[in-house]
Amino acid sequence: MSEAILEVKSLRTVFKDKHKELTVVDGIDLAIGPNEVVALVGESGCGKSVTSLSIMQLLPRTGEIAQGEVRFRGRNLVGLKKREMARVRGRQIAMIFQEPMTSLNPVLTIGLQMTEGLRKHLKVSRVKAISIADEWLRKVGFPEPARIRKEFPHRLSGGMRQRVMLAMAMACQPDLLIADEPTTALDVTIQAQVLDLIRGLIQDSEMSVLFITHDLGVVAEMATRVVVMYAGQIVESTDVKTLFTNPLHPYTKGLLASTPRMHGPIEKLVPVRGTVPPAGQFPQGCRFADRCPIATDDCRSQMPELRDIQSGHQVRCIRV
Repeated sequence: MSEAILEVKSLRTVFKDKHKELTVVDGIDLAIGPNEVVALVGESGCGKSVTSLSIMQLLPRTGEIAQGEVRFRGRNLVGLKKREMARVRGRQIAMIFQEPMTSLNPVLTIGLQMTEGLRKHLKVSRVKAISIADEWLRKVGFPEPARIRKEFPHRLSGGMRQRVMLAMAMACQPDLLIADEPTTALDVTIQAQVLDLIRGLIQDSEMSVLFITHDLGVVAEMATRVVVMYAGQIVESTDVKTLFTNPLHPYTKGLLASTPRMHGPIEKLVPVRGTVPPAGQFPQGCRFADRCPIATDDCRSQMPELRDIQSGHQVRCIRV
């Protein structure tokens, strides 16, 4: 891979209260190259969204990055002042959240919310900002952008709000787009439309993408490389073809075995038994050991390292 746009090194994110400290993201290493789409995969509670919020420096007040670096084009974002980070966020790194209704301001029109960011980041006039907003609203499928600009978020459907969020994220033409489960709250038909839009915008730009999802069908369509997370750690990382043809970690195999397929013979789906352990209650050894069908006593006593099995394929498992 050529020089990375984004490098996350040994990232550890914790949440604190008066009595305890919980590690939610534990030692994440991640790199995204130019024009690359990396999918971050795992069940709910694995730490995917907290990883994205750490990159964007949007953690809640109880959360903080306790260790590691987040380097964007060589610059460490961890520790930047709020004003400096605000120049990066939206202009160079943009993010789409999984529920657009909570991301859009309910008391401001779509037009005001779009033009505010454009005027701040691109230093353009109000008239120019409106022109750019209309252009991007058309690109995401609104034939009458002037009408959409005058609407409030609650007047739009879920799919329309997500397309507005996509237009807002893309309008400043960022180098990196973080999409945090952008199709989760949408029905299947609208999901396909939004994914087609994102795919088309990626092809028309030099943008890199971190695509966070639990849907392996989306991964197969969108990604060039896949990073699988479990209980705050990366357990497998490889290119998308290898993940589907030769998965090595038992958790990745379990995810694939529980995913229905459109083609081939009818197969019984096998769910991954148990649930992800909550933060602060991780077992001593391998965090997947209690749910793993091939775990041994060594697995329960030793913390496995993420190691290279072959070029570009890393796995955290002593049984591989």
